Amino acid sequence: MDSTVAPVVEIRGATVRFVSETALDSVDLRLRPGEVHSLMGENGAGKSTLIRALTGVRPLDEGSILIDGVPTRFSSPADALRAGISTVYQEIDLLPNLTVAENICLGREPRRLGLIDVRRMRQVAADALRSLGVEVDPASLLGTHPLAVQQLVAIARAISADVKVLVLDEPTSSLDADEVAELFRVIRELKARGVAILFVSHFLDQVYEICDRVTVLRSGRLVGEYLTRELLRIDLVEKMLGRRMEQLDTVHPPAWEESTATSALSARGLTVGTGVVNADLDLAEGEVLGVAGLLGSGRTELARALTGIDRPDAGALRLHGRAVRFTGPRSAMRLGVVYSSENRRTDGIIGELSVLDNITLALQAQRGILHRISAARRRELAASWVEALHIRPADVNRPAATLSGGNQQKVLLARLLALAPGVVVLDEPTRGIDVGAKVDVQNLVGDFAENGLAVVFISAELEEVLRVSHRVAVMRDGRIADVRTAAELSPDSLLVLVAQGEEDVDG
Repeated sequence: MDSTVAPVVEIRGATVRFVSETALDSVDLRLRPGEVHSLMGENGAGKSTLIRALTGVRPLDEGSILIDGVPTRFSSPADALRAGISTVYQEIDLLPNLTVAENICLGREPRRLGLIDVRRMRQVAADALRSLGVEVDPASLLGTHPLAVQQLVAIARAISADVKVLVLDEPTSSLDADEVAELFRVIRELKARGVAILFVSHFLDQVYEICDRVTVLRSGRLVGEYLTRELLRIDLVEKMLGRRMEQLDTVHPPAWEESTATSALSARGLTVGTGVVNADLDLAEGEVLGVAGLLGSGRTELARALTGIDRPDAGALRLHGRAVRFTGPRSAMRLGVVYSSENRRTDGIIGELSVLDNITLALQAQRGILHRISAARRRELAASWVEALHIRPADVNRPAATLSGGNQQKVLLARLLALAPGVVVLDEPTRGIDVGAKVDVQNLVGDFAENGLAVVFISAELEEVLRVSHRVAVMRDGRIADVRTAAELSPDSLLVLVAQGEEDVDG
């Protein structure tokens, strides 16, 4: 790409402080028209803070933002939108109970005689979707469409205004390979129109496929700006982490012998609607059982059925050899079976509460309002888990929303471990966190197993499933199609099992 092209947006010397902590320290960023620019760094590197400053959510304490060379100050996201900066967040921020057209035009609906012009609104939405090559009925309810289509509707909303810069924050974290390919087609179309795109992702292969340039942050400071084609992947990771790859701990599941293992949780004929069909599963103490499958294969539905969130239509569960029937997640927790949702934002972290409150929340709920945990005990408990799981910053009074994604995930794990469970079901526990934080979480999973916990580990990343698991259950169309030891699988052979079936695997 031509470095002589003037940036459409330039951030100079961006500095943001939170009380005594400096979240951004004199950071520069340049976004050029017709380029896809990646913002990379570990969780806590300052990426989210920089995006908030760029989109008018958080004012800069020092530094400046220039739009087409003109210094600009944003006092709200509306100011940024008027300047041509639109954002699509990792968790789709749309309303599923409204139509596609209503979501695209929300807040700027065309009007006639003081009333919303529904026909014109649907036409505006259809034009925005058509410009992306997306065929969706504008009159249909958004919630009836799959996640990938909702993601494209969010982009259509973003570009339905006069967009100069499109910020995509972890846009592929919930998409499968075909859906990612469709999103990248749309990104290339926008790039060809001259839109500057800021692409934030932890998937290195996607960064190298779609991005022209990358800016790396570490600990709130600028490491540098690089052309993607000139930066080796290993060099990018080392710039993000500030240390060499070989200095990262290697993840290995602890020693475990299936023949002598004691059963922790088993399911026979488990069925929940069409999401889980006649599933048989065995999980032993000290075992990490990986669950692999495409989106829609039933992975999350299985996790919810095993932990009392969804009641099975048929089948039986046994816990430590005894028949059980969970009436809900609280009854499962009382029996030592806990669940961590794939969606930290809506089903996990309560951002307004402190780290202390988030860690002790489930334990207090389990005990009931009449048996309150003392303030001193709550603080001691939270502090011990912060230290044990290396949650940073180590401030139990800090609002959980201000932590990086990796540290929020550790807070959720601490909440579960405070219940002293025997079975832990983790649905996408490393989703949306950087490579260093992923290794931390993966090592924690190994520690759980080494201490006798039984772990179900669900991930869309097949290499990760193989790295942390003793055995792998493959799901297709709501069924557990196969169970293999991790040692006998490679990422390629597992991919064939997940996508096509055992008959296509050589040997």
